[in-house]
Amino acid sequence: MLRLISRALAFCRRKDSSQKEKMQPLRLLEGDTKLKTVQGVVTRFCDGYGLINELIYFTNDVVTGNVLLKVGQKVTAVVEEDETSHGSKAIKVDALSDKCDDDGSSDSGPRVLFGCVTSILEGDGFVNHTAYFSLDVVCKGFEPYEGDWIVAEFSIQPDTWSRKAISVKPLRHKHVYEVCITSLCGRNGVIDDNIFFTLDSLKLPDGYVPQISDIVNAVVVERAHSTYIWRALSMTLVKRLS
Repeated sequence: MLRLISRALAFCRRKDSSQKEKMQPLRLLEGDTKLKTVQGVVTRFCDGYGLINELIYFTNDVVTGNVLLKVGQKVTAVVEEDETSHGSKAIKVDALSDKCDDDGSSDSGPRVLFGCVTSILEGDGFVNHTAYFSLDVVCKGFEPYEGDWIVAEFSIQPDTWSRKAISVKPLRHKHVYEVCITSLCGRNGVIDDNIFFTLDSLKLPDGYVPQISDIVNAVVVERAHSTYIWRALSMTLVKRLS
């Protein structure tokens, strides 16, 4: 009899331990404030690995429902920052239907979109050709230009099912110091052979006109381009060599 009671207690302890182990990942997800839910499109997928909006890495084992994704598929993803690469990694990916609101809901609350500025016209613009924004929702100091990678909070308008951004900011930006202007052509130019700038959107000190070989400091943002993946937002002269 004592042996039977001992076995029963051991079984209960194992069951309780197993339940705690299953519940632990859920608690971690609920308590981790660095996680974000984003919406985007699969832009690359091969051999079980893929990218969402060319920025968010994911593997096939995090896709729910055993859905076989393909390039162009709309998805929502729970995203965390990868501690090794400091890039974005999806820990859960859900495929969306092709309905107007993507998930069949009428929720008009804000959502997060990683994307590229696809057009700017008369003070208004579009992200990924689908989400509209006006310049008054853009963060201070940032003047969007076609090709810039951005992060936008947007809502779905319940009357038209259209997407409208309520905030827009650059995805990544950085400062570069004492770099050289290597080329100029009309109103466009290049710094260090890899940073694009245009006088149409460049902030300059009063009276300064950029010239080839100028040594400058600049604030740059990431953009979608095969050669020039950064664009200068502002530039100040450090030294003129010629």
